[in-house]
Amino acid sequence: MTNPGQDQTREFPPDFEWGAATASYQIEGAVTEDGRGPSIWDTYSHTPGRVLNGENGDIAADHYHRWQEDIALMSKLGLTAYRFSFAWPRIQPLGSGPFNPAGIDFYSRLVDGLLEVGIDPVATLYHWDLPQPLEDAGGWPNRDTAYRFEEYAAHVAGRLGDRVKVWTTLNEPWCSAYLGYGSGVHAPGRTDPAAAMTAVHHLNLAHGLGGRAVRDIVGDRSQLSVTLNLHAIRPADPSSADDLDAVRQIEALSNRAFLNPMLDGFYPQDLLEDTAKVTDWSFVRDGDLETIKVPIDVLGVNYYSTGTVRRHVGRGPVVRADGHGASAWSAWIGADDVEFIQQEGPYTAMGWNIAPEALTKLLVGLGDAYPDLPLIITENGAAFHDDVSEDGRVHDAGRVDYLHSHISAVHDAIKAGVDVRGYFVWSLMDNFEWGYGFDRRFGVIRIDYDTLERHWKDSAFWYRELIRTRTIPPVEIAPTLS
Repeated sequence: MTNPGQDQTREFPPDFEWGAATASYQIEGAVTEDGRGPSIWDTYSHTPGRVLNGENGDIAADHYHRWQEDIALMSKLGLTAYRFSFAWPRIQPLGSGPFNPAGIDFYSRLVDGLLEVGIDPVATLYHWDLPQPLEDAGGWPNRDTAYRFEEYAAHVAGRLGDRVKVWTTLNEPWCSAYLGYGSGVHAPGRTDPAAAMTAVHHLNLAHGLGGRAVRDIVGDRSQLSVTLNLHAIRPADPSSADDLDAVRQIEALSNRAFLNPMLDGFYPQDLLEDTAKVTDWSFVRDGDLETIKVPIDVLGVNYYSTGTVRRHVGRGPVVRADGHGASAWSAWIGADDVEFIQQEGPYTAMGWNIAPEALTKLLVGLGDAYPDLPLIITENGAAFHDDVSEDGRVHDAGRVDYLHSHISAVHDAIKAGVDVRGYFVWSLMDNFEWGYGFDRRFGVIRIDYDTLERHWKDSAFWYRELIRTRTIPPVEIAPTLS
């Protein structure tokens, strides 16, 4: 029975998963403890000028030492699932060769702790922290990295395969390839368009190789997944053929470069043609596409905002700052005459527009294209410049409103017939937000970076009420909850 004042029409199914998500480098800290090796993000964040305010993840939210406290927070929130990522260099410091028992033991304790309080572990094998020795050997543009990932995935699945509910191969390979090797605003900070396109393929190949390794070990005991940050792109002028074609080109690079090989077994012809001046795609070998198309049980979808584009005909390359950082190098390979333009607000602290209706449209489109594939929202949330009020609370009304509207958008998709199985808020806690350091706060739990104490924001209380009732509470209820 729901409380008075709640929207009785927005009730979720009893088996719907309610979770929160994090990533290893963003929260763990302890970067030199218990045999952990360096990752590309350790190197990148310690390079002057790469991260805002010169910050790094050496301590982050200190989750490595406070994981039991954090599980207690998850339990009080009422989470039914927790999405976390393994730090590859904690488990295999060199990215090849010997594995580190202390590293895998940490995650084994974490998984057991989750299961003890009834929270399903949803694990991501790769959330951007490539072991630095693999980058030194060429990184994701080096085909061998995909085989090293296969070996690593098999080892982790062999140790934890009986206890993890969902195995996610990769998180947002778009970011790993295009931001890491194209625009250089993410680790390892390279600006080589050909390398970025090669990385796209080798990440896809790693998904196939690693996914098959996990399947061989866990069988039907767990579900296999991959998480993609699928872009919702709009034309500046819906009546302009040039702008509509710009949408097509960006969607090929962002969405279909991963969806088509992973789910359909091919690269789209227009993608090959659009990038022909950068690469001839000779890195795709016989049998690769068959390997990449490993059957998955659920597709993870990350969504935050939309993009609006137009064809910048005859004016040459444009500098883009798409919320991940400004660079003279483009993340959009072969699309130098496509311009991302300012969208209507409101905006989050990342400068991203708030457009929940686009999430419904994205999910409905995926449901139409892949009707037999369940979906799960693996990341959705908002950064705001939170303030601690005189009463000691964080009254993050903007975040509550964002969650209310986007979870409502997920419900609209379910009502339209889309098979959405769960929702994970990004993020459980404030963390190291990559190139923005600690300046952007996404958590429903506030981290005091001076003391590392955890404090509930209004959004955490609101999310707990949602989970408890399975019905979307009104935004006004948040300040009254405790």
